[in-house]
Amino acid sequence: MSLLLLQLFNGISLSSILLLIALGLAITFGLMNVINMAHGEFIMIGAYMAYTIQQLFQKMLPSSVFGFYFVLSLFVAFGAAFVIGWLLEVLLIRYLYGRPLDSLLATWGVSLVLQQLARSIFGAPNVAVKAPAWLEGAITVGGDLTLPYKRLFIIALVVVCILIIYLYLYHTRGGRSMQAVMQNRSMASCLGISTRRVDAQAFAFGSGMAGIAGCALTLLGPIGPSIGTYYIVDAFMVVVLGGIGKLVGTVVGALGIGVLNTAFEYTTSATLGKVIVFTLMIAFLQWKPSGLVTMKSRALD
Repeated sequence: MSLLLLQLFNGISLSSILLLIALGLAITFGLMNVINMAHGEFIMIGAYMAYTIQQLFQKMLPSSVFGFYFVLSLFVAFGAAFVIGWLLEVLLIRYLYGRPLDSLLATWGVSLVLQQLARSIFGAPNVAVKAPAWLEGAITVGGDLTLPYKRLFIIALVVVCILIIYLYLYHTRGGRSMQAVMQNRSMASCLGISTRRVDAQAFAFGSGMAGIAGCALTLLGPIGPSIGTYYIVDAFMVVVLGGIGKLVGTVVGALGIGVLNTAFEYTTSATLGKVIVFTLMIAFLQWKPSGLVTMKSRALD
């Protein structure tokens, strides 16, 4: 029973990481249908913001307040990724709407530029971010089951992010405008909604969520300029499986992929487990191409 609970916890932990990474992509991809290959680099920006804040705390502030650096890093990572995402949308993305191949190639080029910029500033080798003392250790349940504080914190962070996104989408004017543009762009424009401003806000908000994901990933291991490329494919898998533009579908898709991936890796191997998950996902999308949760609309197309 302890082994079963441990594998279930590992699956939920992996699901939470995938979900945190995919939340921002679900917003940008679901709203604007832009294949943003630079999404992984916004994860990298958030990770390096955590590293930078750590270095500032170590050099400029007493050691007694070092434990608070990670909380500040979450806000700085979101702000930095938000601003860079806004600039990218204003300077490049908005000229590529309706041109998926061009947007894919352009954002892939942006990702290479951002990776090289990170190498120039922070260096090519990976760097380590030290977790604060209050995240070290684990909870022991029943004598055999150990739950690390870092993993529990990431799960709690995902829950908070989902709650914030839900409140924003369904209980604010900006969120309702975003949903209106997502469902019917031309009708929303006729009703006076500035679709250009909504696009910029959505892209920047999705980029900020990727920054938070990058900050959280620093708790799991070293970071480098290419950290985002390891997760971008899985993030697209979660979004496509869950259903384009649906928050509930993204959550369910992340849970399904995370739990199944952990189960198959335990029973087979890491490589074979991922192959089986890919195969099952392809078979499911052949049966239901729109994903787990579809958007209801009166549009005939």
